[in-house]
Amino acid sequence: MNDNPLPRPGAPLRSLAMTVYAPTFLFAVGQGAVIPILALAARDVGASIPAAAVIVAMRGIGAMASDIPAGMIIGRLGVRRAMSMGTGVLILSLLGAVWSPNTIAFGVFIFLMGSGWSVWLLARLAYVTDVMPLHLRGRALSTMGGMNRIGNFIGPFLGAILIAVVGINGTFYLHMVFAVAGWLVLLLVPDPHSVPHMPEEVPVRFRAILSEHASVFATAGAAALSVGMLRSAREAALPLWGEYIGLDAALVAVIFGISSGIDMLLFYPAGSASDRFGRKFVAIPCISIMAAGFILLPMTSSFLAMALVGLVLGFGNGLGSGIIMTLGADFSPSRGRAEFLGVWRTLGDVGNAIGPAIVSADTALASLAAGSLVIGGMGLLGAGLVFFRMPEPLKEHLESVRERRQRGRKGTGTSN
Repeated sequence: MNDNPLPRPGAPLRSLAMTVYAPTFLFAVGQGAVIPILALAARDVGASIPAAAVIVAMRGIGAMASDIPAGMIIGRLGVRRAMSMGTGVLILSLLGAVWSPNTIAFGVFIFLMGSGWSVWLLARLAYVTDVMPLHLRGRALSTMGGMNRIGNFIGPFLGAILIAVVGINGTFYLHMVFAVAGWLVLLLVPDPHSVPHMPEEVPVRFRAILSEHASVFATAGAAALSVGMLRSAREAALPLWGEYIGLDAALVAVIFGISSGIDMLLFYPAGSASDRFGRKFVAIPCISIMAAGFILLPMTSSFLAMALVGLVLGFGNGLGSGIIMTLGADFSPSRGRAEFLGVWRTLGDVGNAIGPAIVSADTALASLAAGSLVIGGMGLLGAGLVFFRMPEPLKEHLESVRERRQRGRKGTGTSN
């Protein structure tokens, strides 16, 4: 992948196979192997249970803190150099996690791991935004999200094999190998869309990005925030509610598997619907269905009922495959795009951070059921804001398609 991609109208999705989808899949396999064992690895270096929970959160905090700087780096250096830098930070963090002498050092390296992930995601998002025309972005980015989901699904199984053979640190080494493999694919495979990166003569300032696009962040940003909040809250609320109603860990894992399975199957249909009917056509049902799942969760008291709610949550999440990235791509300006996407990703990561925090706070103050209802209510508010306030990025394209269809019908009617 070269530094600065050149958009080509009608570029087929297969042109992204080696420059985006293969590296995304490889990276996600390693990521999927590491995420489930972070708390256990923290315990191995002496962390208490509360400290281990904080260390797990450091990954998301690192990504959130690095989104805006990562956007600036990509804007200055280009995609290729930024990816190389992100890979270097990731390798450093993985080696540091393996060799950490204490809990504090381990937490610092997990923070750096989140930073490396942030650069990877933003670089790929900026690249796809540049090379894909508007009417293909939904499918392109939902497929990228699908590759990430599939990789995250496979990663834990490979990680389990390595843990059995070499111990828990094997997952960190696995992530190193797959991250380097993805990076080498980017460097060695010819990029059909690229031209040399040309830094902007006048760098775009962060303050200018915020002021010029404040209305987008205030309206479309509600979608990014809501989806991030609902997704992360699902990871906290489902296992806690399962424990509350007396299900063991194995049954909760089965519910998660069912939810993730339906989620994983929907990525391409969701992207296709987004491109055909508009981003709001997908974003609003995604948020609303997930919100409904949280409202229904406190009404369940058995494995079957909770599994059905898990299906609802997985279906809603699957409808939103790639939607945060797609909206960010659609609203991003041609000048200062990477910087804009850095701010945009921060909104989604803030949602990722506050989802579990809201569940935790409401559970402490009232009950877990109250926390689930609050998350559901906030999700419905977000869906309403998106419906009434967010502009449709594909509006002009959809109107032109309708006009062409109407002209075609009139022509057919005349010939008849």
